[in-house]
Amino acid sequence: MQTDERIRRARPEDIPAIVELVYALAEYERAPDECHLTAPQLQTALFGPNPAVFCHVAEHDGEIAGCAIWFLNFSTWRGVHGIYLEDLFVRPETRGTGLGKALLTALAQECVTNNYERLEWSVLNWNTPAIDFYKSLGATPQEDWTVYRLTDAALTKLGS
Repeated sequence: MQTDERIRRARPEDIPAIVELVYALAEYERAPDECHLTAPQLQTALFGPNPAVFCHVAEHDGEIAGCAIWFLNFSTWRGVHGIYLEDLFVRPETRGTGLGKALLTALAQECVTNNYERLEWSVLNWNTPAIDFYKSLGATPQEDWTVYRLTDAALTKLGS
């Protein structure tokens, strides 16, 4: 398995750059007011006593230019874990350099190495460049499924 030297696991000192990338992604996805991530939250999630979130970063010219934030999910139908990619973002000025593909390749390698059978993520329906990119890699949309989400007041109401 060949690895791309531009891609590596995140380190604690990467936290400020990763948070900045997450906010840039929120801006790109037209939802900047919905992003409230803090550096301490991400520090705990990635490097606390029980990390349940993982991250790969992409470097370009010595700077962090992209990231893939992910966690394990589980398929009851397959009986094994998979990876759910929460965020994939590459700075606009470094798009087209292969960093996005390299990040996804690193996650696919995590799956192969650990016998995970799925790599899944969501993409906004209007994000045609991303959709075209994912399809070029062989990814297929799961058109029969709709994502549902409970947050804020609805989540509190149901959970109280």
